[in-house]
Amino acid sequence: MFNIYLLYVVLAALLDVFANLALNKSNGFKNLKWGILSILLVWLAFYLLVLSLEGMKLAIAYTLWGSIGILGTTLGGWYFFKQKLKPIGWIGICMIILAVITLKTA
Repeated sequence: MFNIYLLYVVLAALLDVFANLALNKSNGFKNLKWGILSILLVWLAFYLLVLSLEGMKLAIAYTLWGSIGILGTTLGGWYFFKQKLKPIGWIGICMIILAVITLKTA
């Protein structure tokens, strides 16, 4: 069954990823348009996170949001900015994914 609250969390996390990438592109707010975009995207992400809390527990929503955000930001940094992650970092990301699965099934 489709869960609108899960969709809100996923969209919030994706907006958070885009906000992080825009923040990196802003170069410490030296490029103001990217900095302002990052602030607006974070605001919208939090709004969607609040909507998700109408139908799911905070612990689940925040864990999903954070883990999608970490994975998405890591992959986005690698793809768009050629940032590297050491193998131990990838192991950490796998552990986060396993933790989310464990929490969701608990």
